[in-house]
Amino acid sequence: MVRRHKKKSRKYLGSRSWGAGNIKNRRGKGNRGGKGRAGIHKHRRLWAIKYEPPRLRVGFPGKKKKLKVLSLDELNKQIEKGFWKPDETGLFKIDLSSQDIKILGSGNPSYKVDVKANAFSKKAREKIEKAGGMTSVKI
Repeated sequence: MVRRHKKKSRKYLGSRSWGAGNIKNRRGKGNRGGKGRAGIHKHRRLWAIKYEPPRLRVGFPGKKKKLKVLSLDELNKQIEKGFWKPDETGLFKIDLSSQDIKILGSGNPSYKVDVKANAFSKKAREKIEKAGGMTSVKI
């Protein structure tokens, strides 16, 4: 039967080091850096920070979630394109809380909107409420 993949060992025929770089890089136990958790506070410190349980971790804080931003101008354009439909009172109910979005205040809202998002700038909140809309933050 025909094979779809050749053995990896065939790739390295004629290659002296089999992808290890210099010959000395895989020679003997001296290249291991110790056995078990040896060197956890010395040469394996970054490994410990990354993989050890939190009680043993040291150092770097976790990443903060970055919010995507959406301006009031872009919100108006999306309403004009028909992404959201108004209810009987003419109010557009827009729920962006699942998308991790912060609403910024550049532009002016042309419509009454009830926006639910992760965060609002002060100006965005003022402008929306001044236009007769409502804002609510996801908890």
